[in-house]
Amino acid sequence: MEEMQRYQRYQELQRYVSWSDDDATRIAAAWPLVEPHLPALVQDFYDQIEHHPDAKRVITGGAEQVERLKQTLMGWLRELFSGRYDIAYVRRRWKVGWRHVEIGLDQVYTSVALSRLRHNLRVILRRDWRGDIPDLISLLNSLDRLIDLDLAVIEDAYQTEHLNRRRQVERLAAIGQVAGGIAHELRNPLNVVKTSVYYLRTAKNPTEAKRAEHLERIERQVEAADRVITALNDFAKLPLPAFRPVPVENLLRETLEQTLLPENIAVKIQISPAIEHVWGDERQLNIVFSNLVRNARDAMPHGGQLTISAQETDNAVTIAVADTGQGIKADDLKRITEPLFSTKVRGIGLGLAITRAILEKHGARLHVESQEGKGSTFTVQLPGQRPVSAT
Repeated sequence: MEEMQRYQRYQELQRYVSWSDDDATRIAAAWPLVEPHLPALVQDFYDQIEHHPDAKRVITGGAEQVERLKQTLMGWLRELFSGRYDIAYVRRRWKVGWRHVEIGLDQVYTSVALSRLRHNLRVILRRDWRGDIPDLISLLNSLDRLIDLDLAVIEDAYQTEHLNRRRQVERLAAIGQVAGGIAHELRNPLNVVKTSVYYLRTAKNPTEAKRAEHLERIERQVEAADRVITALNDFAKLPLPAFRPVPVENLLRETLEQTLLPENIAVKIQISPAIEHVWGDERQLNIVFSNLVRNARDAMPHGGQLTISAQETDNAVTIAVADTGQGIKADDLKRITEPLFSTKVRGIGLGLAITRAILEKHGARLHVESQEGKGSTFTVQLPGQRPVSAT
C-alpha cells in the first residue's frame, strides 16, 4: 500500500508539471542519441566525485564499488529514457534517496549531480539532433520535467528516511531520559515499602497502631508507584483521537466530580450559553482538564479560588482553568510541558506533557499565563467544528 501511495504521489507530481504521454514518447525516441555516450556520461559523473571529498568519502569499497555504481548509473539512465514510468520505476527512484541516507551522503550532492547530468544530456541532444528545432525544444523541456520529477522523488525519499532515523534517535534518547526519571520516581516509594516491610518482619510485639501505620505507608507508596506507571502508560500509548461532538458543560462538570478538591478551594464555573460542544475525544479531553484542575488544586495548598470558564471565539471554544495559587516562576514557565519536568516536590512531570500531546493531536493550543504569588491561568483553544483531518 505504501508503494502505491508513492506512485499516486508521483502521478500527482506529473500532473503538476503537465507531464503527458507525448513527453514519454519524445524521451524514449531520444534514447538512440544518448546510448552511444553512456560510458562518457558515467565516467564524467564519477570523475567529479573524485574532486569532492565530502561526496567521495561515502565510497568505501574502492574500485570494485565504483564499477558497481557505474553499472547502476547506466541502468538509471536507461530507465530514464525508457518511456515507462510505472510503480517499479518510482520504487527504484525512491530507493536512491533511501540509500543516500543509509550511506550518509548529503542530499545536496544528488541535486548538483543531477544538474551536471542534465547539462551533459542537453549538450548531447543539441549536438546530435537532426530534426526540427521546435521538436528539439519540446524534447529538452520534457527532459527537464522528467529529471525534476526524479529529483522530487529522491528528495522525498531522502527527507522521509532522514526524518524516520532522526525520530528513532530522539525516541531512544527520550527512552533513556524517561527511564532515568521513572527509576528515580519508583525508587522512592519502593524504599519506603522496603523499610516498612523490614519493620513488620523484625519488630518484636509491635502495637496494632504501629502495624496499621506501616501497612498504610505501604499502601500509599504502592498507589504512588501505580500513578507513575499509569502516567507513563498514558504518555507512551496515547492513541489518535476518536473525534465526535463533546458537550462542554458535561465535560467540565464530570472532570470536577472526578477530582477530589479540599473544602478550602472555592469553585466557579462560567460557561457561555451559546456553547454546546467541541469536537474531540471525550476520554482524552477528560485527561486534559483533569490534569489542569489537579495542577490548580496543587498550586493552592492553603485554599483559594478555582475558576473554569468557556467562551466561543472564531469557530473555536476557549476554555480557561485559573487558580489563585502560588504561580509559576518565569524560568519554569517555558519548560512545564516538557516530559519529566515538574515544579512539584512529588511530581513525575508527565501530566502537562500528556496534556500537550493530546491537544496537539486535536489541533488545539495550550497557553499559560502565571505570576508568582498570584496564580496561573491555563487556556485551551479547541475546534468548535469537525477538524478537516478528522473527516
